Amino acid sequence: MRIHFIAIGGSAMHNLALALHQKGYQITGSDDAIFEPSKTRLEKKGLLPAQMGWFAEKITPDIDAVILGMHAKSDNPELMCAQELGLKIYSYPEFLYEQSKNKTRVVIGGSHGKTTITSMILHVMHYHNIEVDYMVGAQLEGFDTMVHLTEENDFMVLEGDEYLSSPTDLRPKFHLYQPNIALISGIAWDHINVFPTYENYVEQFEIFIQKITPGGILVYNENDSEVKRIAEAATNPIRKLSYATPDYKVENGKTMLSTPEGYMPIEVFGAHNLNNLAGAKWICQNMGVDEADFYEAIASFKGASKRLEKIAESSNKVAYKDFAHSPSKVAATTKAVKEQYPDRTLVACLELHTYSSLNAEFLKEYQGALDAADVAVVFYSPDAVKIKRLEEVTYEQIAQSFKRDDLIIYTSPQDFKAYLFGLNLDNSALLLMSSGNYGGLNFDEVKNLIQ
Repeated sequence: MRIHFIAIGGSAMHNLALALHQKGYQITGSDDAIFEPSKTRLEKKGLLPAQMGWFAEKITPDIDAVILGMHAKSDNPELMCAQELGLKIYSYPEFLYEQSKNKTRVVIGGSHGKTTITSMILHVMHYHNIEVDYMVGAQLEGFDTMVHLTEENDFMVLEGDEYLSSPTDLRPKFHLYQPNIALISGIAWDHINVFPTYENYVEQFEIFIQKITPGGILVYNENDSEVKRIAEAATNPIRKLSYATPDYKVENGKTMLSTPEGYMPIEVFGAHNLNNLAGAKWICQNMGVDEADFYEAIASFKGASKRLEKIAESSNKVAYKDFAHSPSKVAATTKAVKEQYPDRTLVACLELHTYSSLNAEFLKEYQGALDAADVAVVFYSPDAVKIKRLEEVTYEQIAQSFKRDDLIIYTSPQDFKAYLFGLNLDNSALLLMSSGNYGGLNFDEVKNLIQ
């Protein structure tokens, strides 16, 4: 098959292009800008476009399918040409469904935890040499790409994102996968630029449950009251399996998980990650891995990329970075680090970077999110607010939203960096939470703070 990607440089899109190239498909693509690591990875396989931009002449009748990335606009010249020629145009999730419609599809949904749970499942399968197809939202240790597609594997494990599918398909991605086995980890209002009310956001998960194939399985987190409510209210013919945070304890900075064989040390920590682990266990058991084999494999799971990722550690200092940006993720991550290092000063730094977090109305959702930190710092860039064409967010609004009198707020990358590098971090834990980079912070330089 010959497949053309419009917006091939995206994190998800370039991984799908690489996976299909590996499968033997003929791949071409376009984009107006491609950054690392996508650029080098595409270049190595000969898939990097010769020049940046959109070129209608690239779209020819012999193309079997066009895959349209979210980065493209609805008036993209290549898209318009493909439409005129009557070519088959897929969104990213639509095409993944096409590739997996004869397989058992396992879809992991939720406002938070889905990347970690998907990563845990894949780690367990990899550990036991069980081959599965997959799509996950982070680069994993031991895996070449974030997407893997074959003809022969029985299972396809998909991270089920609730964001929109493409510029011409405004359905949430996870509505397109029609899972045989589904999981919902938690619901906390997000993507407010697309889902303007909490009720509208929750409705997307109710629809997701309705999309489970008849006779399929829903695994759900009973510790989340909203998830529990919609799971129990669902009337379609599916089997429901609930999970909850398992018993665990922290001893000398090591988390010990309670198992039928006694307490077992694990690499990940925090109540939210133990909750994720319980969900992953149910999924793996429904994929044929028994409980004892699950525990054996999960003991060596170190976490997904950018999810409580340890940057550096010395005898009395440690630094972590985390992708957390929504209020529920920030609260869970901050609590997890404090619980792991109760006798150290926790310095928690949060960058407000997304559409939701920079929305003046949404900011109040952050109340209490940094309460577990001994020192709480918030960074945001007024320039980012302008770029996203949002209403101006004021210093006072941020200070009021978090309800902490001692909250430290920075709007200048240089001032934030000067503050960070001026800290005495003896007997401290530093936590950097952002989906950005604090206006240009080099995380490798942060390692020097911990030496």
